[in-house]
Amino acid sequence: MSDIKQITHHIGGKVWDAKNANLAGQDTKQPRQGDVFNPATGQITGKVDFASVELVDYAIEVATKAQAQWRDTSLAKRTQVLFAFREILNARKEEVAALITAEHGKVLSDALGEVTRGLEVVEFACGIPHLLKGSYSEGVSTDIDVYSIRQPVGVSAIISPFNFPAMVPMWFFPIAIAAGNAVIIKPSEKDPSPINLIAEFWKEAGLPDGVFNVVHGDKVAVDRLLEHPGIASISFVGSTSIARYIYENGTKNGKRVQALGGAKNHMLVLPDADLDLAADAAVNAGFGSAGERCMAISALVVVEPVADELISKISSRMTQLKTGDGTKGSDMGPLVTAVHRDKVASYVDAGVNEGARLVVDGRNPQVSGAADGFWLGPTLFDQVTPDMSIYQDEIFGPVLSVIRVKSYEEGLALINKHQYGNGTAIFTNDGGAARRFQNEVQVGMIGINVPIPVPTAYYSFGGWKNSLFGDTHAHGTEGVHFFTRGKVVTSRWLDPSHGGINLGFPQNR
Repeated sequence: MSDIKQITHHIGGKVWDAKNANLAGQDTKQPRQGDVFNPATGQITGKVDFASVELVDYAIEVATKAQAQWRDTSLAKRTQVLFAFREILNARKEEVAALITAEHGKVLSDALGEVTRGLEVVEFACGIPHLLKGSYSEGVSTDIDVYSIRQPVGVSAIISPFNFPAMVPMWFFPIAIAAGNAVIIKPSEKDPSPINLIAEFWKEAGLPDGVFNVVHGDKVAVDRLLEHPGIASISFVGSTSIARYIYENGTKNGKRVQALGGAKNHMLVLPDADLDLAADAAVNAGFGSAGERCMAISALVVVEPVADELISKISSRMTQLKTGDGTKGSDMGPLVTAVHRDKVASYVDAGVNEGARLVVDGRNPQVSGAADGFWLGPTLFDQVTPDMSIYQDEIFGPVLSVIRVKSYEEGLALINKHQYGNGTAIFTNDGGAARRFQNEVQVGMIGINVPIPVPTAYYSFGGWKNSLFGDTHAHGTEGVHFFTRGKVVTSRWLDPSHGGINLGFPQNR
């Protein structure tokens, strides 16, 4: 057991321990814990503590006190901390990526890409002085001016998923902190270590204790965050069923909620498309991160007569993919847990039983890794129909389904009918068709000859229909508005004031 690392909470700038528990009046007995695995070996590598209701309450108390001071810290000083954090994270991003690979299983290059995309939001948040600018109208009436300001909402809770343990929290907390809020993050219990390391980076960057807190746990912690009156906002990314639960219970308790749910992302390929480009895109977007992406392409909608040729190109590329340990040069790593691997494999069984043609079977892959790793190779189905479970459900694994259609109109109708509307793509050389698609498709994020249309940080991320609960998307200007509240001030000053003489050059303080 000495090789099993202990993973615990980070509250008030301190790693949680028995001494802190005594100070907080908490029970020091052994907490409930969860197992953390290395998915490439199947071995338990860590034990993560699960927070009690009392510990969550204490974290909220700490965050509330810290936020009261942080909100009054000048934008100049807040920005300095943001820039310092950005430099530390950028310099040590390989360390974060290594932890992601060790606990999630994705290959190192993909993990590093995740951190880099999260860094984009940090860089966006560094511009918070500009983003928080209000408006001013002089002389709306005699001697009366009106202006608007934006202020932080308070303590913000972030409940993040296992598939992006660094990037998804970074969609939210850089903007929340820059805007003057304190945050409490409840990361996935499957890969909890990356966010603890990020908490240390914030400490090193000079963020006041209590502004950034990490509380590990399960449904007990989540439910307490949803109901506690000290939490002002909730941000969540995960499955649709949980997103709906988070949204309904959070809003019922008076909280501002953005809950991003599941996806079934379609890629529509027209007959005039570059099929080599489309085949590369389908493989990259379908099997990257073992398909454990909310933006993964899982439904390939092909307008005849090019389906046979495209499937041939895709299957030949799939034979070249190397599945194995993400630290050893593989293209695709394992799935995050044995339970999840078995669930995805059951969908492959269901597809066969429902009559789809299994072109490439990933259930018994050749891998470069330990036999007990949570392996499932790239899988390709053809002749999939809309009534099949492998089309209807979000599988969240390396399973790509081909649905053949006769026309653009049939493909568009198929996409628009689906319950999810997170991301989609069209591959074509016809500009008119692409422009028509972006206008007519009922999906929140669209790629034109781009298979994974994740927006840059200064735009906002989010879907339509059952892929989003709430009105606000992540990061970008919508993120700034989510973590702030607006005020409009009407003022009248009858007598001018004089501030005295000071010949020094004015400075921001």
